[in-house]
Amino acid sequence: MEQLAVFTRWLALALLISATVLYAYQFLLRRQNLGWWARFLTGAGALTLTASIGLRSTVSGGTVLTGPHNTLVLLAWALLIVYFVVEHLIKVRVYGTFLVPLAVGLLLVAQFLSGATPKGLDLEELRLLDSWRVGFHVALIIFANAGFAVGGAGAALYLLQDAQLKAHRTNALFRRLPSLSQTQTLARRAVAMAFPAYTAGIILGVVRAIETDVAGWWADPRIMLSGIVWLIFGTYLVRVYRHGVSGRSAGWIAIAGLAFVVVVAIVARTLPVGFHVFALPGGS
Repeated sequence: MEQLAVFTRWLALALLISATVLYAYQFLLRRQNLGWWARFLTGAGALTLTASIGLRSTVSGGTVLTGPHNTLVLLAWALLIVYFVVEHLIKVRVYGTFLVPLAVGLLLVAQFLSGATPKGLDLEELRLLDSWRVGFHVALIIFANAGFAVGGAGAALYLLQDAQLKAHRTNALFRRLPSLSQTQTLARRAVAMAFPAYTAGIILGVVRAIETDVAGWWADPRIMLSGIVWLIFGTYLVRVYRHGVSGRSAGWIAIAGLAFVVVVAIVARTLPVGFHVFALPGGS
């Protein structure tokens, strides 16, 4: 069973790499039939990766979140799911050219870090899914981070296009990109989907913290940084939907939020103190 989990993970990576190549050719040559095959391979890769995660969970008696390897695999899987949802809502196919390679990159980094489990720690002790609240908390945060990554990528693409238009520097490659309004819609809808999940994940984390009755849990750096992420993307949604802020301002807010998401991910795995010590005994 474990060998089958490893095989399906490598098969998923091969399918997604093939999809990345086809997406690149579709983007450069504008061949719609290549786009269909790229989406087919992406779907096959996502399903195969789902099977790999399920098989791995069956072998280990639960979903293991120890170390960066498992978290990155789950993040890549969530990114693929979010990508399909966003693509279905917006019905613009070019985003696979950027988002599928991002998932491939996460899987490659995860494979490189597959042996990075801290020494001297029992995998059973490191498993975080010790209650349904913690399980849903982790799942919601991972899906939300994937949505924020999609929103940040869309915002960065918008700013790139906007800068090129203002500088009157367009070329054939630039003209293959979606319009500014489509790119802005991608970022806005991705963040709008991710923010409720992130909010629910934070609420479940707070409930868990209250249950453990640890004094000063709210002062943990990870929790405070997560609060900053929530405030930034909450500000983004208010500014976009209520105040009609410009696309450039909204783009920079989304990128700032994504930067803090990355900071939280790094701090959560490198700072060995505090209440929320991710993937270590006693963590939540």
